[in-house]
Amino acid sequence: MFVIPFPVIDPVLIEIGPLAIRWYALAYVVGLILGWRYMLHLARRFPEIMSGKDVDDFLLWATLGVILGGRIGYVLFYLPGGIANDPLTLVAVWRGGMSFHGGLTGVIVALIVFCMMRKLAIKRVGDILCCAVPIGLLLGRIANFINGELWGRVTDVPWAMVFPHSDGLPRHPSQLYEAFFEGLLLFLLLAWLAHRTRAIQRPGLLAGLFLAGYGLARFGVEFVRQPDPQLGFLYAGATMGQLLSLPLILAGAWLIATAKPLAASAK
Repeated sequence: MFVIPFPVIDPVLIEIGPLAIRWYALAYVVGLILGWRYMLHLARRFPEIMSGKDVDDFLLWATLGVILGGRIGYVLFYLPGGIANDPLTLVAVWRGGMSFHGGLTGVIVALIVFCMMRKLAIKRVGDILCCAVPIGLLLGRIANFINGELWGRVTDVPWAMVFPHSDGLPRHPSQLYEAFFEGLLLFLLLAWLAHRTRAIQRPGLLAGLFLAGYGLARFGVEFVRQPDPQLGFLYAGATMGQLLSLPLILAGAWLIATAKPLAASAK
Protein backbone atom coordinates (compact mmCIF):
# COMPACT_ATOMS: atom_id res chain seq x y z
CA MET A 1 0.00 0.00 0.00
CA PHE A 2 1.30 3.44 -0.95
CA VAL A 3 1.80 5.82 1.98
CA ILE A 4 3.43 9.22 2.29
CA PRO A 5 6.50 9.10 4.56
CA PHE A 6 5.92 10.99 7.80
CA PRO A 7 8.29 13.99 7.90
CA VAL A 8 9.96 13.24 11.20
CA ILE A 9 10.60 16.54 12.99
CA ASP A 10 11.98 16.76 16.50
CA PRO A 11 9.16 18.05 18.76
CA VAL A 12 11.82 20.06 20.60
CA LEU A 13 12.82 23.12 18.57
CA ILE A 14 15.68 24.28 20.77
CA GLU A 15 17.23 22.64 23.81
CA ILE A 16 19.77 24.44 25.99
CA GLY A 17 20.64 22.44 29.09
CA PRO A 18 17.43 21.84 31.04
CA LEU A 19 15.57 24.43 28.93
CA ALA A 20 13.61 22.97 26.02
CA ILE A 21 11.41 24.98 23.66
CA ARG A 22 8.86 22.74 21.97
CA TRP A 23 6.99 23.39 18.76
CA TYR A 24 3.69 22.94 20.60
CA ALA A 25 4.51 25.64 23.16
CA LEU A 26 5.80 27.89 20.39
CA ALA A 27 2.52 27.44 18.53
CA TYR A 28 0.63 28.77 21.56
CA VAL A 29 2.94 31.77 21.95
CA VAL A 30 3.02 32.69 18.26
CA GLY A 31 -0.72 32.09 17.93
CA LEU A 32 -1.46 34.49 20.79
CA ILE A 33 0.92 37.12 19.42
CA LEU A 34 -0.41 36.94 15.86
CA GLY A 35 -3.98 36.88 17.13
CA TRP A 36 -3.27 39.97 19.24
CA ARG A 37 -1.76 41.79 16.25
CA TYR A 38 -4.70 40.88 14.03
CA MET A 39 -7.15 42.11 16.68
CA LEU A 40 -5.20 45.38 16.80
CA HIS A 41 -5.60 45.66 13.03
CA LEU A 42 -9.35 45.12 13.28
CA ALA A 43 -9.63 47.55 16.20
CA ARG A 44 -7.94 50.25 14.13
CA ARG A 45 -10.32 49.51 11.27
CA PHE A 46 -13.37 49.52 13.56
CA PRO A 47 -12.44 51.86 16.44
CA GLU A 48 -16.05 52.11 17.58
CA ILE A 49 -15.83 48.50 18.85
CA MET A 50 -12.72 48.67 21.01
CA SER A 51 -9.47 50.61 21.28
CA GLY A 52 -5.94 49.39 20.78
CA LYS A 53 -5.41 49.67 24.55
CA ASP A 54 -8.40 47.41 25.12
CA VAL A 55 -6.85 44.83 22.79
CA ASP A 56 -3.49 45.08 24.58
CA ASP A 57 -5.11 44.63 27.98
CA PHE A 58 -7.27 41.74 26.83
CA LEU A 59 -4.24 39.73 25.69
CA LEU A 60 -3.45 38.70 29.28
CA TRP A 61 -7.09 37.77 29.90
CA ALA A 62 -7.18 35.67 26.74
CA THR A 63 -3.91 33.94 27.62
CA LEU A 64 -5.17 32.97 31.07
CA GLY A 65 -8.47 31.84 29.59
CA VAL A 66 -6.75 29.62 27.02
CA ILE A 67 -4.32 28.01 29.47
CA LEU A 68 -6.63 27.57 32.46
CA GLY A 69 -9.70 26.67 30.43
CA GLY A 70 -7.75 24.38 28.12
CA ARG A 71 -6.20 22.41 30.95
CA ILE A 72 -9.33 22.23 33.11
CA GLY A 73 -11.38 21.21 30.09
CA TYR A 74 -8.93 18.46 29.16
CA VAL A 75 -8.98 16.97 32.66
CA LEU A 76 -12.77 17.15 32.95
CA PHE A 77 -13.61 15.96 29.42
CA TYR A 78 -10.79 13.58 28.55
CA LEU A 79 -9.48 12.21 31.88
CA PRO A 80 -12.49 10.72 33.68
CA GLY A 81 -11.69 10.37 37.36
CA GLY A 82 -8.36 12.12 36.87
CA ILE A 83 -8.85 14.68 39.64
CA ALA A 84 -10.14 12.07 42.08
CA ASN A 85 -7.15 9.82 41.48
CA ASP A 86 -4.57 12.63 41.49
CA PRO A 87 -5.64 16.21 42.35
CA LEU A 88 -2.36 17.53 40.92
CA THR A 89 -3.50 16.39 37.47
CA LEU A 90 -5.44 19.65 37.15
CA VAL A 91 -2.26 21.75 37.20
CA ALA A 92 0.21 19.24 35.75
CA VAL A 93 0.49 20.97 32.39
CA TRP A 94 3.95 19.46 31.89
CA ARG A 95 2.26 16.09 31.35
CA GLY A 96 0.56 17.47 28.25
CA GLY A 97 -3.09 17.66 27.39
CA MET A 98 -5.16 20.70 26.42
CA SER A 99 -8.77 20.90 25.25
CA PHE A 100 -9.83 23.44 22.64
CA HIS A 101 -13.41 23.38 23.88
CA GLY A 102 -12.16 24.07 27.41
CA GLY A 103 -9.85 26.83 26.21
CA LEU A 104 -12.68 28.41 24.24
CA THR A 105 -14.91 28.33 27.32
CA GLY A 106 -12.16 30.01 29.33
CA VAL A 107 -11.74 32.75 26.73
CA ILE A 108 -15.51 33.33 26.53
CA VAL A 109 -15.67 33.78 30.31
CA ALA A 110 -12.70 36.17 30.15
CA LEU A 111 -14.37 38.05 27.27
CA ILE A 112 -17.64 38.52 29.15
CA VAL A 113 -15.99 39.71 32.35
CA PHE A 114 -13.57 42.00 30.50
CA CYS A 115 -16.31 43.60 28.41
CA MET A 116 -18.51 44.16 31.47
CA MET A 117 -15.63 45.87 33.28
CA ARG A 118 -14.77 48.04 30.27
CA LYS A 119 -18.42 48.61 29.27
CA LEU A 120 -17.80 47.18 25.80
CA ALA A 121 -20.36 45.39 23.62
CA ILE A 122 -19.75 41.68 24.19
CA LYS A 123 -20.98 40.51 20.80
CA ARG A 124 -18.99 43.13 18.89
CA VAL A 125 -15.75 42.39 20.72
CA GLY A 126 -16.51 38.69 20.30
CA ASP A 127 -16.73 39.21 16.53
CA ILE A 128 -13.23 40.68 16.46
CA LEU A 129 -11.88 37.99 18.76
CA CYS A 130 -13.36 35.14 16.73
CA CYS A 131 -11.75 36.48 13.56
CA ALA A 132 -8.36 35.96 15.21
CA VAL A 133 -8.91 32.56 16.88
CA PRO A 134 -8.39 30.46 13.69
CA ILE A 135 -4.77 31.65 13.61
CA GLY A 136 -4.05 29.79 16.83
CA LEU A 137 -6.02 26.77 15.64
CA LEU A 138 -3.97 26.55 12.46
CA LEU A 139 -0.65 26.69 14.31
CA GLY A 140 -1.80 24.36 17.07
CA ARG A 141 -2.89 21.63 14.66
CA ILE A 142 0.38 21.91 12.75
CA ALA A 143 2.18 21.45 16.08
CA ASN A 144 0.03 18.35 16.74
CA PHE A 145 1.19 17.01 13.38
CA ILE A 146 4.85 17.72 14.16
CA ASN A 147 4.42 15.91 17.49
CA GLY A 148 2.92 12.93 15.67
CA GLU A 149 -0.14 12.96 17.96
CA LEU A 150 -3.92 13.00 17.53
CA TRP A 151 -3.63 11.04 14.29
CA GLY A 152 -6.50 9.73 12.22
CA ARG A 153 -8.07 6.33 11.75
CA VAL A 154 -6.64 3.56 9.60
CA THR A 155 -7.21 4.22 5.89
CA ASP A 156 -6.09 3.30 2.40
CA VAL A 157 -6.25 6.82 0.91
CA PRO A 158 -3.16 7.72 -1.18
CA TRP A 159 -2.05 10.38 1.29
CA ALA A 160 -2.13 8.07 4.34
CA MET A 161 0.82 8.26 6.75
CA VAL A 162 2.40 5.98 9.31
CA PHE A 163 2.90 8.03 12.45
CA PRO A 164 5.68 7.41 14.96
CA HIS A 165 4.61 5.71 18.20
CA SER A 166 1.52 4.33 16.44
CA ASP A 167 0.72 0.72 15.51
CA GLY A 168 2.51 1.05 12.15
CA LEU A 169 -0.70 1.20 10.12
CA PRO A 170 -1.37 3.94 7.53
CA ARG A 171 -3.69 6.59 8.95
CA HIS A 172 -5.41 9.82 8.01
CA PRO A 173 -3.30 12.94 8.77
CA SER A 174 -6.35 14.33 10.57
CA GLN A 175 -4.28 17.09 12.20
CA LEU A 176 -3.72 18.61 8.75
CA TYR A 177 -7.42 18.33 7.91
CA GLU A 178 -8.20 20.30 11.06
CA ALA A 179 -5.46 22.83 10.34
CA PHE A 180 -7.03 23.49 6.95
CA PHE A 181 -10.75 23.56 7.84
CA GLU A 182 -10.66 24.95 11.40
CA GLY A 183 -7.69 27.21 10.80
CA LEU A 184 -6.89 28.41 7.29
CA LEU A 185 -10.32 28.15 5.65
CA LEU A 186 -12.21 29.61 8.60
CA PHE A 187 -9.71 32.46 8.93
CA LEU A 188 -9.98 33.40 5.26
CA LEU A 189 -13.79 33.26 5.35
CA LEU A 190 -14.08 35.50 8.40
CA ALA A 191 -11.40 37.88 7.11
CA TRP A 192 -13.25 38.28 3.82
CA LEU A 193 -16.55 38.90 5.58
CA ALA A 194 -14.99 41.41 8.00
CA HIS A 195 -13.16 43.39 5.33
CA ARG A 196 -15.31 43.03 2.20
CA THR A 197 -18.86 42.95 3.55
CA ARG A 198 -20.91 44.64 6.26
CA ALA A 199 -20.93 41.55 8.46
CA ILE A 200 -19.16 43.46 11.25
CA GLN A 201 -22.23 45.72 11.45
CA ARG A 202 -24.36 42.76 12.55
CA PRO A 203 -23.13 42.04 16.10
CA GLY A 204 -22.69 38.35 16.76
CA LEU A 205 -22.68 37.27 13.12
CA LEU A 206 -18.94 36.66 12.78
CA ALA A 207 -18.77 35.01 16.21
CA GLY A 208 -21.70 32.79 15.25
CA LEU A 209 -20.09 31.83 11.97
CA PHE A 210 -16.89 30.94 13.80
CA LEU A 211 -18.63 28.79 16.41
CA ALA A 212 -20.83 27.01 13.87
CA GLY A 213 -17.98 26.70 11.37
CA TYR A 214 -15.55 25.27 13.90
CA GLY A 215 -18.18 22.96 15.33
CA LEU A 216 -19.12 21.57 11.92
CA ALA A 217 -15.48 21.19 10.83
CA ARG A 218 -14.49 19.43 14.06
CA PHE A 219 -17.61 17.23 14.00
CA GLY A 220 -16.82 16.15 10.43
CA VAL A 221 -13.11 15.51 10.92
CA GLU A 222 -13.86 13.37 13.98
CA PHE A 223 -15.23 10.74 11.59
CA VAL A 224 -11.66 10.10 10.42
CA ARG A 225 -9.80 11.01 13.61
CA GLN A 226 -8.85 8.25 16.03
CA PRO A 227 -10.87 8.59 19.27
CA ASP A 228 -8.93 9.18 22.48
CA PRO A 229 -7.90 5.72 23.75
CA GLN A 230 -9.08 6.36 27.31
CA LEU A 231 -12.56 7.25 26.05
CA GLY A 232 -13.15 5.48 22.75
CA PHE A 233 -16.57 5.87 21.18
CA LEU A 234 -19.31 7.23 23.39
CA TYR A 235 -23.05 7.71 22.89
CA ALA A 236 -24.38 6.34 19.59
CA GLY A 237 -20.82 5.88 18.38
CA ALA A 238 -19.97 9.57 18.71
CA THR A 239 -16.61 10.80 19.99
CA MET A 240 -16.08 13.31 22.78
CA GLY A 241 -14.99 15.87 20.20
CA GLN A 242 -18.29 15.49 18.38
CA LEU A 243 -20.38 15.73 21.54
CA LEU A 244 -18.56 18.89 22.64
CA SER A 245 -18.98 20.42 19.18
CA LEU A 246 -22.77 20.13 19.14
CA PRO A 247 -23.31 23.02 21.64
CA LEU A 248 -20.98 25.18 19.55
CA ILE A 249 -23.00 24.50 16.39
CA LEU A 250 -26.25 25.35 18.20
CA ALA A 251 -24.81 28.50 19.82
CA GLY A 252 -23.37 29.61 16.48
CA ALA A 253 -26.69 29.05 14.72
CA TRP A 254 -28.46 31.10 17.40
CA LEU A 255 -25.99 33.99 17.07
CA ILE A 256 -26.33 33.97 13.27
CA ALA A 257 -30.13 33.90 13.45
CA THR A 258 -30.31 36.76 15.97
CA ALA A 259 -27.63 39.00 14.41
CA LYS A 260 -29.42 42.21 13.47
CA PRO A 261 -27.95 45.20 11.56
CA LEU A 262 -26.92 48.11 13.75
CA ALA A 263 -28.88 51.32 13.56
CA ALA A 264 -27.13 54.00 11.50
CA SER A 265 -26.38 56.05 14.60
CA ALA A 266 -24.68 53.10 16.28
CA LYS A 267 -22.24 52.43 13.45
